[in-house]
Amino acid sequence: MTHSHALSIGNYIIFAFMSISRRNFLKTSTFSTATLASIPAIITSCIKPDVNAGGIIDSNNVLLFQGDSITDAGRDKEHELANNAGSFGNGYAYIIASNLLRKYPGKNLALYNRGISGNKVYQLAERWEKDCLELKPDILSILIGVNDYWHMRNGRYEGTPEIYENDYRRLLERTKNQLPEIQLIICQPFILKNTTAVDESWIEPFEAYQDIARKLSLEFNAIWIPFQEVFNEAANHTPENYWLPDGVHPSMAGAQLMAEAWLESIG
Repeated sequence: MTHSHALSIGNYIIFAFMSISRRNFLKTSTFSTATLASIPAIITSCIKPDVNAGGIIDSNNVLLFQGDSITDAGRDKEHELANNAGSFGNGYAYIIASNLLRKYPGKNLALYNRGISGNKVYQLAERWEKDCLELKPDILSILIGVNDYWHMRNGRYEGTPEIYENDYRRLLERTKNQLPEIQLIICQPFILKNTTAVDESWIEPFEAYQDIARKLSLEFNAIWIPFQEVFNEAANHTPENYWLPDGVHPSMAGAQLMAEAWLESIG
């Protein structure tokens, strides 16, 4: 083989590789652009004008996030400081808090995360004095319910939808009795099937817990965050495990989607 012939073959291989890489890049870029372009539409299609609170953040507000591992997101539980990245973990609550602090630098907000992994409603109640009432929040956002079902399903808890409803209502009544002016935000518990932990058999029984959360949001005049509808719509654009790898806990993209839905809902 001559030197010039070898160069020609080498150049051909390089050209072919670059052509394949370019096609793959364009294919990936087109998919990614289509997905990104759909995200604002996902939010606006699921957050209706009648649930928009029209802006609830006021000067000197204390805002508290409560819930289970989805809210916890690996936060530092030793210091539990306001407006502190370590104390917020790396989930949706951190993204929301960061956005609020950026948007309202002059409002002197105090934002807390007190979610604890594995919690069910009765466990919120057990720590409610310290982790809610003593903080005297003006705004309280609660996401709770998936463990009330999941732990019953795997034999770690003898719960029922009725227990969930009764425990949740008592918790909200207790909160309103001590903090009558509080603005409640109730987040819809959510799942996605076709993931590592969640299959079709979850859907119907879990809807009972979602219906109860919605019922209580109306009963207590809370802002409702329709997370299930948001994730259902997102799964029409990208596979379920992109948003919720195990069907329960959000990925980075899922946490961002939750934060955007929450922020849009409060106006």
